[in-house]
Amino acid sequence: MAKFSAGTGSIYGVGFIGAVIYYISTATDFWMGVLGFLKALVWPGFLVYELLKFLGA
Repeated sequence: MAKFSAGTGSIYGVGFIGAVIYYISTATDFWMGVLGFLKALVWPGFLVYELLKFLGA
């Protein structure tokens, strides 16, 4: 099992909170808020995908 430093977890936690606030504040109804919460759980995946797409990899 991989070990993560406390810094990695705290960065993910702050990013998660920011993503939840962003997605829920832009939601137009309850179910979009639920979808926003689910997106906030996987935001690093979106970030890596867009980064690789930008780099042309």
